[in-house]
Amino acid sequence: MTATVLVTGGTGYLAGWCVRELLDQGYEVRATVRDLARAGEVLALAEDRSRLSVVRADLGSDEGWERAADGCAYVLHVASPFPRAAPKDPDALVRPARDGTLRVLRAAAGAGVTRVVLTSSSSTVGHGRPARGGVLDETDWADPARSRAYVRSKILAERAAWEFVAERGARGSLVTLAPSTMIGPVIGPHLSYSVLAVSRLLDGAMPGLPRLGFSLVDVRDVAALHVRAMTEPAAAGGRFIADAGFRWMTQIAEVLRARLGPAAARVPSRRLPDFAVRLAALFDPELRQVIDELGVRTDYATTAARTALGWAPRPLDDTIAECAESLLTRRVAA
Repeated sequence: MTATVLVTGGTGYLAGWCVRELLDQGYEVRATVRDLARAGEVLALAEDRSRLSVVRADLGSDEGWERAADGCAYVLHVASPFPRAAPKDPDALVRPARDGTLRVLRAAAGAGVTRVVLTSSSSTVGHGRPARGGVLDETDWADPARSRAYVRSKILAERAAWEFVAERGARGSLVTLAPSTMIGPVIGPHLSYSVLAVSRLLDGAMPGLPRLGFSLVDVRDVAALHVRAMTEPAAAGGRFIADAGFRWMTQIAEVLRARLGPAAARVPSRRLPDFAVRLAALFDPELRQVIDELGVRTDYATTAARTALGWAPRPLDDTIAECAESLLTRRVAA
């Protein structure tokens, strides 16, 4: 009998690729959405919908989770609130992330789920650290008191998950994955926040290149890692970073110009001074969320994922180019 996997937040960028990866590997997939009016976005991910179903469940409510988990062998808990502007009240993010994670874990435990794979973030490892020299690994934790609201929500949700399984003596039933900024081919009607930087470069919406950089990873490689962590015995009770390397905005722009040719004509080449970026952030809530990253480089070790799970991410320049190509194709289709 084919195992059924529950994927939370089915309309999300990573969740969409997880659904595709699971279907490609022959699993039955059940995806949650907050609003069934968006079920079509999830169903559109499959050529054959016979192994894909959609149910309603909201991280902010107990309703629906028991039914969603019933009969599932595994859960990929991918959903987490991510606003484009920082909320005035950090708890507006922390509560649904932490409480929603516990709702999913309780439902999974009640349904006898074998393993839950929780999507965390590399920011739970490296954000807001006073010293960023060297390479960070899974033993490192960011300080929630020094982190912006979204990062704090991810830290507290992951810690709550580990406490939940520890109290039940079931640490092996949980795996957490901490991916860096995910880019790659776009699927679905909505652009994820992580893809916006590439989109803005292509549009020429940025007047220049700020002294910002990102640790990046291909969303498809993260989805594949979720599915591998779901069943691999060596993953049980583990925390794994998924990262393919660091790139400054200037380097991303160089890849776009080299790979896309005339299609990258609007990609800027001049650099923006820090003061100009800080001034722009006063009027741009999305930029304001990353302003403290100016000039900061963070490197992550992925030895655990590579050795224990046999994970090997694809070349990062290919990911950047394929992300841009999918955006261009999307615009032509529109």
